[in-house]
Amino acid sequence: MIRLEARPNPSRAMVYGSPVIALALTLLAGLGLFGFMGRDPLEAMAIIFIEPLTTVFSVSELLVKATPLILIGLGLSVGFRAGIYNIGAEGQYAVGALAGGCVALAFYNVQGIWLLPLAAVAGITGGMAWAAIPAFLRTRFGANEILVSLMLTYVAVLWLSALVHGPLRDPDGFNFPESRLFHDSATLPILIEGTRTHIGFAVALGLVMLVWLMLGRHIAGFKVQVFGLAPRAARFAGFSERRMIWFCLLFSGAFAGLAGMFEATGPVGQLVPSLAVGYGFTGIIVAFLGRLSPVGVVLAGLVMALTYVGGEAAQIRLSLPSAVTGVFQGLLLFFLLGVDVLVTYRVVRIRRG
Repeated sequence: MIRLEARPNPSRAMVYGSPVIALALTLLAGLGLFGFMGRDPLEAMAIIFIEPLTTVFSVSELLVKATPLILIGLGLSVGFRAGIYNIGAEGQYAVGALAGGCVALAFYNVQGIWLLPLAAVAGITGGMAWAAIPAFLRTRFGANEILVSLMLTYVAVLWLSALVHGPLRDPDGFNFPESRLFHDSATLPILIEGTRTHIGFAVALGLVMLVWLMLGRHIAGFKVQVFGLAPRAARFAGFSERRMIWFCLLFSGAFAGLAGMFEATGPVGQLVPSLAVGYGFTGIIVAFLGRLSPVGVVLAGLVMALTYVGGEAAQIRLSLPSAVTGVFQGLLLFFLLGVDVLVTYRVVRIRRG
């Protein structure tokens, strides 16, 4: 018989090196997967992980994909540090996009530099409002925030779809389920001319610095880390668990809502039912792959964005199914969790008798 036994002092180098090991194992598994599918493994891996870094346009698309992943992963990482798990960022992302898009549509015939900040406030508020539901149910009735936030995701996505098919549908859109295209005052400025890279990426990097300062220099960050490392000590010190739950869920909801607003007013430029493409769930992988560190989240967001851009190219050139991106992301999460278990625990053999 065997069992897992906690290591008294896990290697710090292995804790931070486990994402690299998990990524290497994912690449090896990918080689075997493509070989099993009858494709050239080396060609497929080059298309996914190397070619997107060779042109300015593909790098710009990488930044577009990374922006919502960084924002969502950044917000989730704070709650995960405190042991509060928001799994419904996808729903908060959808509601944030819907709220920001409604502002853009409400002022469709109005121009002004104040419109984008107003849409951003609406997106943040929408994400926080949706995250407030599991926060209230957890603190008032003891409901599990993981299940509640996850189930609310499907409500939010269906709500977005219903509104786009109904009241928000473009009256001149030949009955297609999409809203009007947002005008210039309601779309994000472009950072790199001739690409889709928008100012949202710069905002995301700025927020990374603010969160890094909060975690390392502010009492709120100290409370988050104490709750994650020693919940009983945090309660003994007088830190309110109720307030921490509200803070972490609203914080992550705000970042997810802002990510949704950026996506709607950035590369998409309108509200469509397919706006929620799984960024909220991928953000969970980004948070853990980045070791719940703001800087690590940026690097992890770029890696996961690479799987999106490269996966789309592989689908076209190698006639692969669209699930190839999800398979890579799932393999990465599987190996990351597996390596983390072996870093934290060791396998001990127990002799019978």
